[in-house]
Amino acid sequence: MERDEAEEICICPECPSYVNCREHVAFCLSESGQSACIQQQRGCICNGCPVHDRLDFRYGYYCLEGSERAQAGA
Repeated sequence: MERDEAEEICICPECPSYVNCREHVAFCLSESGQSACIQQQRGCICNGCPVHDRLDFRYGYYCLEGSERAQAGA
């Protein structure tokens, strides 16, 4: 899935942890990487995201912990 497509269906902006600082969303993708703005865990909705479901991801808090690939240690 391309980042542009992922950003269209991404629900990051609805997340309680999200901070709008005009950076790319879809933090689960390695192309986006973790957020430079989000600093606190205030709840996670990653496992309810269409991107997460479509790509069969298993982690969460991508904004703080890094992409699926980074969290898997790949």
